[in-house]
Amino acid sequence: MTLAFMPLSLALMLLVTNASSTSPGAAKEQRGEQRVWAKVGDLVVLPCHLSPQELQSSWKQLYEKTAVRWERHGESSHKEPHMVLEVEYSGLLKTARSMMPRASVRETSFRQGDFSLWIEPLLNDDAGHYEALVRYGKETRCCQLELGMVTVTVNPPGLLVETEPLLLLCNSSHPAKLVGMRWFHKGSLVPVSGRFRSRYGALSISRPTVSDSGPWRCELTYSNDEKVSATLNLQILGFAGPASPVVYAAVGSATNLPCLLNRDPSASGILGVSAHWSRLAGGDLEIRGISRNGSNGSFTLHLPEVGPGDAGQYCCAVSIHGTTITRDVTLAVMTVTPSIKGPVAEGSRLLLICSLTHPRGHEHFQWRQLNSGLSNRSSFEATLRSPGVQRYYLGSTLELTRVSQEDIGTWECSVHSSEGRLGAVEYELYITGAQLSGPHTILDGQVSFGLILVLFLLLVASILALVLRNQRIFSPAFPALERVVTTPTPGNAGKDEGQEGKSLQTEC
Repeated sequence: MTLAFMPLSLALMLLVTNASSTSPGAAKEQRGEQRVWAKVGDLVVLPCHLSPQELQSSWKQLYEKTAVRWERHGESSHKEPHMVLEVEYSGLLKTARSMMPRASVRETSFRQGDFSLWIEPLLNDDAGHYEALVRYGKETRCCQLELGMVTVTVNPPGLLVETEPLLLLCNSSHPAKLVGMRWFHKGSLVPVSGRFRSRYGALSISRPTVSDSGPWRCELTYSNDEKVSATLNLQILGFAGPASPVVYAAVGSATNLPCLLNRDPSASGILGVSAHWSRLAGGDLEIRGISRNGSNGSFTLHLPEVGPGDAGQYCCAVSIHGTTITRDVTLAVMTVTPSIKGPVAEGSRLLLICSLTHPRGHEHFQWRQLNSGLSNRSSFEATLRSPGVQRYYLGSTLELTRVSQEDIGTWECSVHSSEGRLGAVEYELYITGAQLSGPHTILDGQVSFGLILVLFLLLVASILALVLRNQRIFSPAFPALERVVTTPTPGNAGKDEGQEGKSLQTEC
């Protein structure tokens, strides 16, 4: 059997020095006792396995019958041993009550010569001297090793709040004298200075921040030159994002001032968290908002409409179990000031000045025309002017030497830095008294033609109405009287009869 059949778990074990071969039937022991270090709560593997040479000469016997018994002597090898785990020839497994179900062996690995003891999770009382007795065929194998404990703890325990002082403790059960201690944070050596102070077996951090979260590893060096290390994953509750954020907002727009914790306190069982916003306005402290138990650790302040007077520094104070942490947020308001107040005449010189309150010094400005007034006109002129091609200008001041129809529309001033685009403000430019020159748009011609046509139709309608009115004036007022027939009276019967005939002639 070759090394290719050795289990992968052997790569995680410390090297074991095996004893030289003895006569058949005698127990094979290690030349020196091995020490294994582990942290409470972790998985530990106590190695016991055959060497490649032993495995080649004994693999046939391993396929027959194998018995393994692990014993622990406590912290001293002189103490009375007690059984930890035993696997008999028949395959019957026995485990001590105190080790159930934490202790186990991989019976399938016996044929590969691996008899290691696995303990998970490891308890503080598991420290001590361990001995394994392995019987296979006519051979006997004995493994001895010392299990030592190394622990890293934090005081106070649990989830820590930013700015609360803490103490990292590193201890081990090594019998030798401690001669050195080093601390590593995220793999980098921590210099003992400033906020960090080293004591015997401990490291104190005066004002921890969120950046101090993550793995901390202590390395202990003893008088016999042996080094022991253990790691603790430190969790600190504090603010997420940059330390002093700046929010850029256009005047008249709505904005949010962030106040977000790096984790939800309620998820860690922390309740009763409250926050309040304040700012210095005219030398007085102005309370802007109070909230409790923010959703997912968020206590954002919403401003529906930003004005120039809202610019300045705001403070978000979050109270967690009697500890208050604060975060300063600066609101920078962007405005555009034109050099001409009121209507702008075509052909005049115009300056658009983009200003920013509370600049940090590394910002730069950029102007561009979002859309032109010509882009809303006919497709013919849009093709001539190509309004889709935007114009860009650098600097906080935009100078238009002669305002024209091309300048009508929306202009945007944006603020940029190495972090990218920070914010923007828009300005609508209108022109009064504009004189159309050059190729007029078809749309303007259509409007003029329509207006002339309407006036012409009104004129024709007026003339027709006047003609009809004159015809009515010169025509008989009562045309029905032409056919009037007179009625005879009693005294003029004869006369009327003569006239009746005349009347009848008239009617005919």
